[in-house]
Amino acid sequence: MSNRKLGAFECASIGLGCMNLSHAYGTPPSEKEAEQLLLSALDMGYNMLDTAALYGFGNNEVLLGKVLKQRRNEFVLASKCGMFKNDAGVREINGRPDVIRKTCEDSLGRLQTDVIDLYYLHRWDRNVPIEESVGALSDLVTEGKVRGVGLSEVSADTLRKAHAVHPISAVQTEYSLWTRNPEIAVLDTCRELGAAFVAFSPLARAYLTGKLRDIYALTEKDLRRDMPRFEVDNYARNLLLLDSIEEVAEQENCTLAQLALAWVLAQGEHVIAIPGTTNLNHLKENFSAKDVFLSADVIARLDKIINQDTVVGARYNALTQAEIDTEEVA
Repeated sequence: MSNRKLGAFECASIGLGCMNLSHAYGTPPSEKEAEQLLLSALDMGYNMLDTAALYGFGNNEVLLGKVLKQRRNEFVLASKCGMFKNDAGVREINGRPDVIRKTCEDSLGRLQTDVIDLYYLHRWDRNVPIEESVGALSDLVTEGKVRGVGLSEVSADTLRKAHAVHPISAVQTEYSLWTRNPEIAVLDTCRELGAAFVAFSPLARAYLTGKLRDIYALTEKDLRRDMPRFEVDNYARNLLLLDSIEEVAEQENCTLAQLALAWVLAQGEHVIAIPGTTNLNHLKENFSAKDVFLSADVIARLDKIINQDTVVGARYNALTQAEIDTEEVA
């Protein structure tokens, strides 16, 4: 599958989400292992890497800066502001212009670069009009510190308000066979406005790989433990859906993960997927999914098996849900 447009850039339809190299899903890899994975990703052809000030509370950006500074011209660098660890050591959502500027300056230092290619507002701070936050991001573009502006987990209405202030290069939101919220409005609005749609967790946080069968194997601090879909009874029911999905993958001569990623990419030429992994074999497997073509009949079959009506449990708990602006499936 050919490269896809991401703001002023073109990149492979599958990029690398770097979050789990620092936190979120169990124990992160060692620095040496993370370095090997990042360098291998570039060697394989990954040319868009996604990080954030929040990931590892800055350590993920430090990792990318240290490992990849000599190869900076080989990839599109995406990072995020607006959600970070504050001076009190607490995760904070803050979209004030002065805070966005400081976060950007700090990120540039950690990433060891002069410019961030795509800079997302990680979360819309409801205490600050979206126009003010995007205005601050626009100023960073004017100053040459940022090349493109993005938004994460926003509604179509918020996207339109932001786009009126500064062209939005991309919207990043969770999207996969089991998370269909973007289909309500954001996916089409991105297409209309010429923005890329970047799908995070396209493998449903490992569910769609078929490799996470025992929910009790998750470590105590694994963020999935607080997600309703991964609650023991809910997950057991969701696992039942995978048998039929695996049959399709076998018929298409691809892995379950490749099938799930190919489905995401088939939803539009403006869609880019950013699966994350700490495993070199999975890194190669995921990237190969860009060459898997699914017919309309196969896509329809997958849609029937797993969708918003067949999946059990909300994607976020109530506290986290209150922090995001995306439309919700009724």
